[in-house]
Amino acid sequence: MIIGAVILVILALLGISFYNSLIAKKNQVNNAFSAIDVMLKKRFDLLPNLIETVKQYMQHEESVLTKVVELRSRAFAPNASNEEKLDIDKQLSSAVRGLMVNVESYPDLKANQNFLNLQSTWTESEEQIAASRRAYNASVTDYNNAVMMFPGSIFAGMLNYQQIAVLANTEEERKNISAKELFNN
Repeated sequence: MIIGAVILVILALLGISFYNSLIAKKNQVNNAFSAIDVMLKKRFDLLPNLIETVKQYMQHEESVLTKVVELRSRAFAPNASNEEKLDIDKQLSSAVRGLMVNVESYPDLKANQNFLNLQSTWTESEEQIAASRRAYNASVTDYNNAVMMFPGSIFAGMLNYQQIAVLANTEEERKNISAKELFNN
């Protein structure tokens, strides 16, 4: 009887350990996504300054600027899901890349100190977002391993924990950038 009680205590401790481990990994994923969200907000907050600086020079690029402003406002919608925020982020990255390419046609803008500072801050922000995405994917991989591997998979099933998709680049983001095309625009 004592042996049975010891076995039950050991099994209970193992169960608690696996349960706590799954909860910790799920919280790591949430924390990692929050870091991405913070970096995206920083990027979105940079946009008005970037747009105002660029507007002075690029009067006929109004459609690009309008799209960037519209995407920024959609990103702050209170009902935007995490997936929608990531989709907006991809669209915004594409629009801003196009904007930065168009800057090549404006030598005065390229030499403007405000613009250079904003461009530098933007680059730093992009690097921080990339680092946050890597941390998120590492947390998701760790979580997915815990959810899929035995015996964690038993507890994950009981808690209805599902695998989470890692963030991946779109086809457009995977394409090689042609310096020739950048300088010919």
